Amino acid sequence: MHVSAEIIRQQIRSILAAWGMPEPAVRTTAEAMVATDLAGVDSHGISMLMQYEDLWRRGQLNPRAEPKVVRESAVTALLDAGAGLGHPAAVMAMELAIGKAQAAGIGAVSVINSSHFGAAGYYAALAPPQGLVGLVTSTTRMVGVLPTRAAAPVLGTNPIAFAAPTRRHRPFLLDMSTSTTAINKVKVYDFEGRPLPVGWVLNEAGQPILDSAVAMDYLFHRGIGGLTALGATEEMGSHKGYGLALMVQILAGTLGGGAFSPLRNRTQRPSEPDNIGHFFLALDPKAFRAPGEFEDDLDAAIDVLRATAPSDPALPVLVPGDPEGLARERRLREGIPIPVALAAKLQAVCARSGVPYLLVPIGGAPAAGPDA
Repeated sequence: MHVSAEIIRQQIRSILAAWGMPEPAVRTTAEAMVATDLAGVDSHGISMLMQYEDLWRRGQLNPRAEPKVVRESAVTALLDAGAGLGHPAAVMAMELAIGKAQAAGIGAVSVINSSHFGAAGYYAALAPPQGLVGLVTSTTRMVGVLPTRAAAPVLGTNPIAFAAPTRRHRPFLLDMSTSTTAINKVKVYDFEGRPLPVGWVLNEAGQPILDSAVAMDYLFHRGIGGLTALGATEEMGSHKGYGLALMVQILAGTLGGGAFSPLRNRTQRPSEPDNIGHFFLALDPKAFRAPGEFEDDLDAAIDVLRATAPSDPALPVLVPGDPEGLARERRLREGIPIPVALAAKLQAVCARSGVPYLLVPIGGAPAAGPDA
C-alpha cells in the first residue's frame, strides 16, 4: 500500500513518544525518517523502527538522551549523544558545524556515544540551503562488510554523504555506503521476496548469494560471508571501497573516540550502548571565492552532465541528488510504499508500544492522530 507522508510521520511520532523520547527529539527524528522515505531510501526510514525497538528493549538505546557539547573551539566541537538515537544529535551537530562555517568559513563536529542516525544525506543536505558545502560520515553498529579477500566481515557499511549548493539546479547530493549496498537494502529485498543482484553478498568462499533470505541469515547469524566493499570483487575494484570504509572509520570513529565494532564486540555486554561515531563538516565557498561563483560553476558543470548523450535514450544522464529529488516529488503525490511484510511488523511494534496502528492506504479510512 501507499501511505501519505503525514500519516507515516504521525505513526513514527506516536511510537517514539511512547518509548519516552522528549517531544523536540521526537519531532526531529520523525522528520528525518520521513524525509528519508520520501527520498526513496526505504532502508533507512520507518522500516528502522523494529531495530530501534530491539535496541531500546535491550537497554542499548536511551530514548530520553539529550546530546551535549563536551569539547569546543571556534571551528570544532565534540558532542556526546548520550546513547540516544542518532537523529537529534546529528541535526544538532550539523547545525553547529553550519554556524561555525558561517562565522569562520569552516566547521567540523564529531559525535560519539550515538546510535543509528538514518541516512547520512539528510544531514549533509542541511548545508546547501545555507550556501554551504556539507560532508557527513558515520560508523555503524553492525559488522557486515568483507574487506577485500576476506571470508568474514570486519567493517560496517560506513556511509559518506556530500552536498553542495547551486543557484539554478537542485543541490548536489551524494549519499552512498562504502559497501556495494547497505544491510538494510538486503532487508528490503527480503521483505519483498526479491532475489539479490549478483555481487551484493558473498558467502565464505567468495561466491555470490542471490536468495535474499539466505543472505539475511548470513548477515545476521552466521558470522561468515557478508556484504562486499564497493566494487564487489577485487578485480572490479573492491579495494577502493575497502579503503573508503577505513577512511570513514577514521573520521567518524577514531577522530572523536567512537568504537571500532570488531573491537567493541569483544567486550560489549548485552545492554551496553554501541558508541557509534559520526563526523560533520561544513565549508563556506565564500571563504575561497566571490559570492555566487561557486554556485554558478557547479550549475554549469551540471548543465554539461545532463546534456551528455545517454547510451539509452530512455534513461537520461542524472547527477547525484536527482533520483532522490524525483522520488520525493512522486511520493508526495502518490504516497510512500509500505510492503505487506513491513506493515505486519509495524503493526506488531504499535501493539507492543501501546499506540494505535495508523497506516492506511491513501484514499482509505482516515486514521487517528498520535494523541488519540
